[in-house]
Amino acid sequence: MIHIPDFAHASTVQITFCFLAFITVITAFLAIFSRNPIHSALYLVISFFSIAGHYLLLNSQFLAIVHVIVYSGAIMILFLFTIMLMNLNKENEVHKPRITRLGAIVSFCLICIVLILVFINSKPIAGEYIATGEDYQSIKVLGRVLLNEYMVPFEFASILLLTAMIGVVLLSKKEKTEK
Repeated sequence: MIHIPDFAHASTVQITFCFLAFITVITAFLAIFSRNPIHSALYLVISFFSIAGHYLLLNSQFLAIVHVIVYSGAIMILFLFTIMLMNLNKENEVHKPRITRLGAIVSFCLICIVLILVFINSKPIAGEYIATGEDYQSIKVLGRVLLNEYMVPFEFASILLLTAMIGVVLLSKKEKTEK
């Protein structure tokens, strides 16, 4: 049975969470369904800021600031530059067939159902912080974990970003026309 919270007795944190969740979902849908790519990028920035608000609700200030700097700052600037380099025009845009749109909607709905079922059936992790005694908000602990236990994925991410930058440069180069 799904428990629907009673907003008359809800705390400020619950109301803030619901407000941020509403903003996140609405701006994510607007980013997907907006026809203008610049508007989609701006909606995505608003969604990123609301996700940073979720991190603040979880008392993870460092992660919230890094999220704002990395995603809302660097990644979205990269997206905007890519959109500008591609010079997307409606005349050149290929229209998707209806079966493709239907397939996207069905797969989206199935993913949503699976995620909702996972969230409903999952149990919260209680006592993890008390059991280990480590402060996961500490930058020292975060750096030690990132550069010891997760060194290989960290380096793979840097190689992936380097490859993406090289690909953007190669795609943006103009071909020489012979006269």
